[in-house]
Amino acid sequence: MLRHHPTPNWVYFGGMALAVTAGSINAVGFLGQHHQALSHLTGTVTVLGLELARAHYGVAGHALAILLAFFAGCVVSGAVIRQGSLRLGRRYGVALALESAALLLSVYFLRRGANLGDYLAAMACGLQNAMVTTYSGSTMRTTHITGMVTDLGIACGHLLRGTAVDWFRFRIYGVLFLGFFAGGLIGTLGYHRFGYDTLLFPAVLSGVTGIGYTVMKHFERRHPHATDRIA
Repeated sequence: MLRHHPTPNWVYFGGMALAVTAGSINAVGFLGQHHQALSHLTGTVTVLGLELARAHYGVAGHALAILLAFFAGCVVSGAVIRQGSLRLGRRYGVALALESAALLLSVYFLRRGANLGDYLAAMACGLQNAMVTTYSGSTMRTTHITGMVTDLGIACGHLLRGTAVDWFRFRIYGVLFLGFFAGGLIGTLGYHRFGYDTLLFPAVLSGVTGIGYTVMKHFERRHPHATDRIA
C-alpha cells in the first residue's frame, strides 16, 4: 500500500466545491442554445473539425472561440498563481474571484442571447482547471473526469491483482468524480427552472470557496503551525 501524509480536509472540501462548480457549468452549456460542453475541450475539438469539414463555418467558429476562451483562462490562471503544486500560500483566492466574476458576467450576456456568455463561462472553467495541477504527486483536474475514471479503473485493477494502491489518489478522485456528477444534476435541475441564471450558483460557490481559502490563508499566516492539524 502506498502511503501519504494525512490529507487536510480543505483539500477534499475545496476539490468537491470546484468539481460541483464545473459540473453545473457544463450542464448549463449542454442545455443552452448551442448544446456545447464548456468545462472540457475533447468534444469541442471534434466539433471544430467536423463542422469545418461540413463547411458550417459559423458553428466551427463558435467551437474555436470556446477553445480559445478556455485556453485564455488557463493563461490567466498561470499568470496569477505561477505554481503547479497545490499549497496554502498561493494566490488561489484571486483566481477564484476572477472565476466568479467571469461567471457573473456570463449570466449577464447569456440573458441577452450573446455568445460572449458562453466564452466567459468556458474561460472560467479554463481558469479553474489550471489552478490545481498536482497535489502530493497526484495529477488533479476539476473540470473533467476522463483521467480520473482511468486512474480509478487502474487502481481497481491493481486491487484485483493484489498490487499496492495509492489510496490518497483513490479517495481524492472519488470525491472529484462525485462532485462533478452532483454538479451536473444541480445544473440540470437549475436550468429547467431558472435558465441561465443557474450559473449564479457556481459563481457564488467559486466566490465563497475563494473567500474560505483567503480566510484560511490569513489564519495560517497568523498561526503557522495550526494548519498542520487541520486534517
